[in-house]
Amino acid sequence: MAPKPSAREKARKLIAENRQARRNYEIEDTYEAGISLLGTEVKSLRAGRANIAESYAREEDGEIVLVNATIPVYPPAAQFNHEPGRKRKLLLKKKEMARLILGVDKEGRTLVPLKMYFNDRGLAKVELGLGRGRKAIDKRDVEKQRDWNRQKGRLLRDRG
Repeated sequence: MAPKPSAREKARKLIAENRQARRNYEIEDTYEAGISLLGTEVKSLRAGRANIAESYAREEDGEIVLVNATIPVYPPAAQFNHEPGRKRKLLLKKKEMARLILGVDKEGRTLVPLKMYFNDRGLAKVELGLGRGRKAIDKRDVEKQRDWNRQKGRLLRDRG
């Protein structure tokens, strides 16, 4: 039986998830960042429409921005709509920003958005992962290890 989700987990409303990120990158650290949005973008997100599958974050002018995240237009807003693929500023503390910029510049890592969600206060958040890209052989090794662990668990469960 699965454990009951906590109140905080219930309050999180998942908007978009990057399912390929954990397969393509070895995520070493995760950060929660706010995101600077326009009103029509928030309305579109509340409708559950966003795509972060091919997006990434990078440093521009001392700020970290989310690139290639698609938030489709909100039809009732008509002429006051936003541009769907624009760059969006991520809101982080200065120390976190400095740590991320240093990790990306020096150590050759990538900032990958893992999830986009509304937190318990109703604010849009992005979970960023600082990770190193995996090669094809690494992906196969990870998949093989995961399958073996799953099979081992089944064997132990059936025996015991």
